[in-house]
Amino acid sequence: MASLSQWVQGARPRTLPAAVAPVAAGTGVAVREILASGESLGWGLLLPRVLLALGVALALQVGVNYANDYSDGIRGTDDDRVGPFRLTGSRSAEPATVKRAAIGALALGALLGVVLIAIAGVWWMLVVGAAAVAAAWMYTGGKHPYGYLGLGELFVFVFFGLVAVNGTAYAITGGFSLSALLVSCAIGLLAVSIMLTNNLRDIPTDREAGKTTLAVRLGERGTRLLFAVTVIAPFVLVVPLMVQHWPAALVLLALPLAIGPARVVLRGAQGRALIPVLGAAGRLELVFALLLLAGLCL
Repeated sequence: MASLSQWVQGARPRTLPAAVAPVAAGTGVAVREILASGESLGWGLLLPRVLLALGVALALQVGVNYANDYSDGIRGTDDDRVGPFRLTGSRSAEPATVKRAAIGALALGALLGVVLIAIAGVWWMLVVGAAAVAAAWMYTGGKHPYGYLGLGELFVFVFFGLVAVNGTAYAITGGFSLSALLVSCAIGLLAVSIMLTNNLRDIPTDREAGKTTLAVRLGERGTRLLFAVTVIAPFVLVVPLMVQHWPAALVLLALPLAIGPARVVLRGAQGRALIPVLGAAGRLELVFALLLLAGLCL
């Protein structure tokens, strides 16, 4: 039976910034638009929606992590594990138990999402929410998991970038904006960098297990170059926001956090040497989002 500590490891805490960051960034965009319109911030309206959006994002992230643990474990993909601990692959927990944990986390995310949609009064977003839950499970689950087809990064960009940032901002302001789109693309790329780190490290074992990730398709050199793009391009994408509202330039303080991981990856780090890069990519996304939130709220 897995211990509490092992269950926490199985939830992959280093990936959780990918859930917090889009909510923080989307909130920053929403607050800036409210203030720019001359309206006052209604904390009684704002805070519940932000907390619910954060709960949805965290529950879905943990759910997809457990679902990935279960699906890869029963397929044997994690039998020769180089990266962080896995519940199913290590035989520390029964596959059925990990599966129930995944379903429970996804169900919690769905429930919180319905509450948020009801408060915001945007029932059409139920379709988007259902697609997000389905995407979380089908990453490595089902008969034809898209994670095994090299589409994982695309879905991460869409759901942990475009959907999460724009969805948070829309739930607060009731509208879309170019600023939210630019920020969502930036956050989406940073979320992709986290997945690329994992998949770059796992190229040898994934190739052997028949898991054709984007990293397997691109090869090491292509994946390393793409990683560098995903951690640098976000700073370029938010330049229009800095021009429009100069305190948003606070986000540039996160640039050194991007240069370090990019240098390590481009210099050819492999295997366990890439594990610290995973944490660094997560910190970069979180700090980027929090600095942007602070800058947009000033």
